[in-house]
Amino acid sequence: MTALPDWMRPPHEEGWFAEDLDHLPEAPRHTELIDGALVFMMSPQRIWHARVVTALTTALAAQRPDGVEVDREVTIRLDERNRPEPDIIVTTASVDYNRTWFDPADVLLAVEVISPESEHRDRTVKLRKYAEAGIAHYWLVEDENDRPVVHVYELDVPTSSYVPVAIVRGMLELTVPFPLRLDLDALL
Repeated sequence: MTALPDWMRPPHEEGWFAEDLDHLPEAPRHTELIDGALVFMMSPQRIWHARVVTALTTALAAQRPDGVEVDREVTIRLDERNRPEPDIIVTTASVDYNRTWFDPADVLLAVEVISPESEHRDRTVKLRKYAEAGIAHYWLVEDENDRPVVHVYELDVPTSSYVPVAIVRGMLELTVPFPLRLDLDALL
């Protein structure tokens, strides 16, 4: 068995903390912290995933109102032991080119484009954690015969959990988190 590199050893007896992610230059690019454990995205992404993320990011950015920003692949610091990285993030945070994470209070929408490697985390762990952190909107995008299908969730504040609002194929029209109209079939 090969020995672990030093950078993979937790710097604290309790394991990893959110701020530790900013001090791991040797870690793979898409490293997340879930419940104090490092999660590496090591499997190659499919072109479908990459193109959907790019097209959705562009489409959301084109329709965003003033004061709203759209970014991709930046972590959200949910608490001291959790810093997941959604594929797309829509925020009210001011632009800061040195930012490495967002505060959940600034996040309007987190979007996960499902891949085989992340499917369980996206459908269960992140769905629960984003809701508990108070993020008002969550989308899960999945591949249905090479077409994107969007599962739209909204936060039910009294229960701190998401409720399904819609499963959308074709034309996505919503009024929240801001008015938008997206032709999902045209994304690819």
